[in-house]
Amino acid sequence: MPLTHFDETGAARMVDVAAKPVTQRTAVAEATVVCRPETLDLILAGDGKKGDVRQVARIAGIQAAKNTGSLIPLCHPLPLDGVTVDFTSAPPDRLTVTASVTCTGRTGVEMEALCAASVAALTVYDMVKAVDRGMTVESVRLLKKSGGRSGDWRADAPTAAPRSGDAAAGA
Repeated sequence: MPLTHFDETGAARMVDVAAKPVTQRTAVAEATVVCRPETLDLILAGDGKKGDVRQVARIAGIQAAKNTGSLIPLCHPLPLDGVTVDFTSAPPDRLTVTASVTCTGRTGVEMEALCAASVAALTVYDMVKAVDRGMTVESVRLLKKSGGRSGDWRADAPTAAPRSGDAAAGA
């Protein structure tokens, strides 16, 4: 199956979704921040010099989801129904950002969830980089999606490994 963001001549294009049915779409993505244990303690304390790191990162993630169509050239701008950004710590050195996005529309919200998780994790980095420039943002990935022609998908499902052409099934 050819990639959907290219026409028959190989030119980049925005996929025409006009004929697709409107369905409920959801996607969940995550990103992990790895830092020093004392940096994680600072993040979890919620009282950094710049404010509560997780609250600022949550707002950044929501804003990123809302603006994905402006950030990723061939993504459709979508009227999102909801965005949540949550944090889970795994001491001594990990903070996982999980972003969930919902939309009633003709195309999926995987990119919105991935953008939300990524930007929230980058915001965590920005907020505490003065004390830990060695932090890393790792494992940005889609955990699950539902809705649309390609149906449901989960990263932990036995058939989750991409097969030839799966990327094209997309939106």
